[in-house]
Amino acid sequence: MTVTTLATLAALGAFHGLNPAMGWLFAVARGLQERSRVALLRALPPIAAGHLASVAVVAALVTATRSVTASSTLAVVGGVVLVAFGLWRLLSERHFRWAGMRLSAAQLAAWSFLMSSAHGAGLMLVPVLVAEPVSGGHSGHPAAAPVGALSGLAAAGVHTVAMFGVALAVALLVYQVLGVGVLRRAWFNVDRLWAGVLVAAGLVTLIRA
Repeated sequence: MTVTTLATLAALGAFHGLNPAMGWLFAVARGLQERSRVALLRALPPIAAGHLASVAVVAALVTATRSVTASSTLAVVGGVVLVAFGLWRLLSERHFRWAGMRLSAAQLAAWSFLMSSAHGAGLMLVPVLVAEPVSGGHSGHPAAAPVGALSGLAAAGVHTVAMFGVALAVALLVYQVLGVGVLRRAWFNVDRLWAGVLVAAGLVTLIRA
């Protein structure tokens, strides 16, 4: 992967980390509920693991199945899905509800996987992965699919590390300094912004295809 690709994956991860729906708000709530910073810190790894699994599924499929001839088709399909999903999120009035706070690590990971999948987290990586050149030009080789899948998993890993770092920093900042009450006074609908970015990313993908 190029430096530009890595930087873009990390930037998208940071953006996901800022989104309260991706888990940092849940972690803060756990910490405040148990009056323990340790509880907050323990909640974040399984949340990041669930996010990683959700993103990795999409990333591995994209990088394993594409070929030089299929890349254009994949870009068009991915762009249409991004635009459609983003518009649905923008126009939808439904909101996902927080589950109960007493969850095990496995349940937290499962919740995070479902939440990330429902919010289309993996879709955000499609334009980046499709734009990445096929290694060595051997996309038709039998070994290309496993190698591509590993590349996709690596991309998901870079993305999730950035997401986890930003989510950790935000969660600690809110918990230690601001408190959840600030969200009532200065709330910004990140989910709407994210949906707009999905639409924009889809349009860019379609134009480049």
